[in-house]
Amino acid sequence: MTDNNNVLPAKNERAARLAQWGSALIAAVALAHWLPAAAQEGHPLKGSWLGTWESNEVHDEFVLLVLDWDGERITGMINPGTDNIPIREASLNPDGWVVRLEADAEDGTGDAVHYVIEGRIQNLELPNRSIVGTWQHEQGSGAFEVSRQ
Repeated sequence: MTDNNNVLPAKNERAARLAQWGSALIAAVALAHWLPAAAQEGHPLKGSWLGTWESNEVHDEFVLLVLDWDGERITGMINPGTDNIPIREASLNPDGWVVRLEADAEDGTGDAVHYVIEGRIQNLELPNRSIVGTWQHEQGSGAFEVSRQ
């Protein structure tokens, strides 16, 4: 006659090990599914950015940037659809994540306005990161803050 007390613990241990392996397998599959999506975030500036450039009396206080990365250059537009200001120069220094944008526009009287926007990317690891800094042109300057949409 066999001792049933010795058989049950062995089955319970086997079931516990299988449950652990099953949980580990599920976690590995979930991680493998999530990692490629996180890795496809793309260039840190690519996308639409909405915010304010305070005290801007030439082009209002609200600003929309649409930025793109073609593999070599950062391109884009400031306030597309209303002001349509093309970004002439753009750079991103990964040492400190400093952004610099330059664009040429006209004020309401037709005078040239050269914008220089400088800021740092904040919350880089998040999809809705921000650029916080300053803007300036010949007629004024102020705080600048946009968040990616």
